[in-house]
Amino acid sequence: MLAIPVDGVSEMDRNARTLAQFDGSAEEAESILLETASTYEHKLWKVNRREIFKCSSRSYFLRIHGRMATYGLLLQLAELIHDTAQPPSKSSG
Repeated sequence: MLAIPVDGVSEMDRNARTLAQFDGSAEEAESILLETASTYEHKLWKVNRREIFKCSSRSYFLRIHGRMATYGLLLQLAELIHDTAQPPSKSSG
């Protein structure tokens, strides 16, 4: 699951972050995504208001308001399909 800052952050802080990695069904992943959107605070000490917009079953736009700042983030499910730190799997055949 990725959090991609899109609003309210400096140019240097726009990198996507991995919020969670897990194995499970698509339904479990979608449930965890919504739960994360309901609780994620980014850099705020206290969230005064939270707006969650459903873009798809795999993507939410989250706007969180604090006392001094407002952040907009795209929370999205993503499947890791390649990682050079992991050896390639060998299929028998």
